Amino acid sequence: MNKDLAAMRVGYGQQGADGRYDDADLDADQLSDGWLPLMRRWLEDAVEAGVPEPNAMTLGTVDEHGHPCTRTVLCKGLSADGVLFFTNYESDKGRHLDAVPYASVTFTWVPVARQITVRGPVERVSAEVTDEYWHSRPRGSRLGAWASEQSRPIASRAELDAALLHAGERFPVDVDIPVRPDWGGILIRPAVVEFWQGRANRMHNRIRTSQADGSWTVERLQP
Repeated sequence: MNKDLAAMRVGYGQQGADGRYDDADLDADQLSDGWLPLMRRWLEDAVEAGVPEPNAMTLGTVDEHGHPCTRTVLCKGLSADGVLFFTNYESDKGRHLDAVPYASVTFTWVPVARQITVRGPVERVSAEVTDEYWHSRPRGSRLGAWASEQSRPIASRAELDAALLHAGERFPVDVDIPVRPDWGGILIRPAVVEFWQGRANRMHNRIRTSQADGSWTVERLQP
């Protein structure tokens, strides 16, 4: 199995006889208007390419002992302020971010050979922002948030299913399901944003923009 894993590789980028690729090379001048326009464009390209769950991102946190942890969450907001997602604040990720309020998220779109990583400090969003998103969620998702004590152990799947049924009895279809008090949004305010574009022979394009004292710098990184 290890030998098979070592042999697995994907050749990125379709390079023609003239040495050009089928998509334009990522360059620093594409970030002349900041990180957000290019990120929005790449996200739209992933949607158009049919990438499954293009708003999925790998979230990295650090616990109170300094140990890293990653998991996949869904981006539910993208603006000049940063990247937004929602969670139970008492979950592992919520507790980690309370202990170390800094996070990293990576969007990976393999079919279009692109990736974006955003790193920065985090903060909880207002109750109004959380309430607006909460009431846009399907009823089942809201019930699930009430049924699950996220990240806590549970004896069986049957017990979890029973908790969902109980939530449905607690909030019948004619009753508004309120926001769970320990549930809400977390905003990652970008301090570093890196764009990655796959290229042949592992000579990938990497452009990083970072902020210090309110100003942004842009630099190309070696692959």
